[in-house]
Amino acid sequence: MDKKYEPLFTPWKIGNCEIPNRIVQTSMGGTSLFGWMEPCHFDKEAAYHLMSRAEDGVGLVLPGIQGIRDLMGGRWLYQNKKMFKDLAEWMPEFHKTGSKLFIQLTAGFGRSMAINDMFVKFLEHKALGKVAGLVVDVDYASASASETPNRWYPSLKARPLTVEEIHEMVEAFAKTSKLLKDAGVDGVEIHAVHEGYLLDQFTIANMNYRTDQYGGSFENRYRFAVEIVQAIKRECGDDFPVSLRYSVVSKTKGFLQGAVPGEEFEEFGRDMAESEKAIKYLGDMGYDMFNCDNGTYDAWYWAHPPVYMDNNVNMPEVTHIKKFTDKPVVCAGKMTPDVAAKAIAAGEIDAMGVARQNLVDPEWVTKLREGREEDIKPCINCHNACFSFSKAKDTPNTQSLDDSMHLARCALTPSTMQHNKYKIVPTKKPKNVAIIGAGIGGLEAALVLKKRGHNPTIFEKTDQVGGIYITAAAMSFKEEDKRLIEWYKREIEKYDIDIRFNCDIADAASLLRKYDDVIITIGARKKTLLVPGFEKTIDFTDLLLDGKGGDKVVFFGGGQSSCEAAYEMVLQGRKPVIVEFANDLINTPGTCLANSSFLREMLAFKKVPVYLEHSICEIGDGYVMVKPNNGGDAFKVECDSVVNGLGFVPNTMYNSKKFSRRIHKIGTCVKWGNLRDVIWSAWDVCMKI
Repeated sequence: MDKKYEPLFTPWKIGNCEIPNRIVQTSMGGTSLFGWMEPCHFDKEAAYHLMSRAEDGVGLVLPGIQGIRDLMGGRWLYQNKKMFKDLAEWMPEFHKTGSKLFIQLTAGFGRSMAINDMFVKFLEHKALGKVAGLVVDVDYASASASETPNRWYPSLKARPLTVEEIHEMVEAFAKTSKLLKDAGVDGVEIHAVHEGYLLDQFTIANMNYRTDQYGGSFENRYRFAVEIVQAIKRECGDDFPVSLRYSVVSKTKGFLQGAVPGEEFEEFGRDMAESEKAIKYLGDMGYDMFNCDNGTYDAWYWAHPPVYMDNNVNMPEVTHIKKFTDKPVVCAGKMTPDVAAKAIAAGEIDAMGVARQNLVDPEWVTKLREGREEDIKPCINCHNACFSFSKAKDTPNTQSLDDSMHLARCALTPSTMQHNKYKIVPTKKPKNVAIIGAGIGGLEAALVLKKRGHNPTIFEKTDQVGGIYITAAAMSFKEEDKRLIEWYKREIEKYDIDIRFNCDIADAASLLRKYDDVIITIGARKKTLLVPGFEKTIDFTDLLLDGKGGDKVVFFGGGQSSCEAAYEMVLQGRKPVIVEFANDLINTPGTCLANSSFLREMLAFKKVPVYLEHSICEIGDGYVMVKPNNGGDAFKVECDSVVNGLGFVPNTMYNSKKFSRRIHKIGTCVKWGNLRDVIWSAWDVCMKI
């Protein structure tokens, strides 16, 4: 192990509980040990995931957020005694790893509850909601400190919780914590005065208009959080550790408005002056550790930093706030081991919070210890499977129901949180398999086949691997994407997989003379429109890899790809313009709100001209004509180039149905999607060969 990482592997204490090292798996919705959205139970898939991370050497494991009351059915956690019995039987095996386990409990989401179309109907139609409430009580689950706009559908206002409901929750925290302690759990974490969840909504003055004992003064606003820890200590004893998930500052300008890095703004939520007072107060009242980052759901990218944000983005605020408490402090948010280790050695933080890296590589801690850093599969911070809550203008959460029910999966590692569905099963009949295309889909397919015992050969028409992903990774903020390509190169070499470059296969079926099966993974092709001058457009490869485009670049179409490229142009000092037909820049379901809101708000902060509900009706030399959708007059926008940002459609090459049982297609040549779709479809096909 590199000596610079040694501080990560020193013991520390939370109260009287000794943690073997400074690596903390922070909670991720979906890794919940008692189930996620379904009725509470001992969840074997989550238990498998958490055990594997403990076996890898994570010092403190925090399962996913756990409501103290079921979202479905409304049962309190403490009422399911069998679940705690199952937990008690599992804990001795967990403790054999040497790791410690804290269960994260939450009062709820409040106005941050990611309601979808179905939930909107329940809230808008009281009779329907009353009937549905027998299964899912959305009115209760989305209730807040005061009547405030829901983050996902602001026309709906959260109802205020009653004092009686608050007291019921406080007692439920105490009863649940006692059962957890008796089952052998090492501590609990309360979620949260953090991220704009329910308890945070009580603490933030601009979200709490109450006139009772839970509103108004500083002490009243923090009373709910204080009563919880005091009730737990009363029930479990002072030695039972209670951590608090804590946002140092809210980074929020107002309802639905975040503050991007570098922006000067007036804090709408918790500012640093209040935070300095609050962390000392909460520690004095009984909390034993603070698990920290920044943000609210209105500024969600601070708590879930997308690829566009810097590594260790929350460190300045967290290292500052540690000066105001004598309790240990954890920092989370795209943390890197080298920076974390240095800060720990300097006493600036006590431990490193890691979430998504624990999803993508189940052995990353072991590899770090053994000095095999280059073998660590990197997290690319995409949110494509772990947290794809998505929202466009005038819509609630557009995430698919399957994704809502199964968070904390991984785009790059399909076996994460679904290890019984995606697993390497050795084949009994090894085959020779030809793969057309050395993009990520082709590389993943080859690795899966090789690990199963087949003999894959990749045919690539260019002289390098990566395909269109080389372009996607070209932007300056996508260093981890570049690392992923290098990781694939090393894995392909390690498994001695044959790649034949500069081989343009004209007929896929011809390969069946030498190979048992053929996999086609040739990607997608660009959309086009019958617009005068469209042939003058350039593509993302021209812009990002070949340096074409000039100073002023017009993007014909918004979407995540265009917005990312436009942000890269801003960082280069160039002048992008976006023309988008829809009423929002990013409408694609499954694009995490943390990603989309950052791009929308950063481009606005950088004053990038954006023409929503407009289209380009002519492309000339040095200009485009832009026409509003409402029938208004077209106007000229001068530019140096126009980028085709209309999107992609599946590549229909090799569309013959002949030999269909032996010819398989994967990735975007079947259906346009993101990297998750490409990798998961490679497994879907290769597990059956």
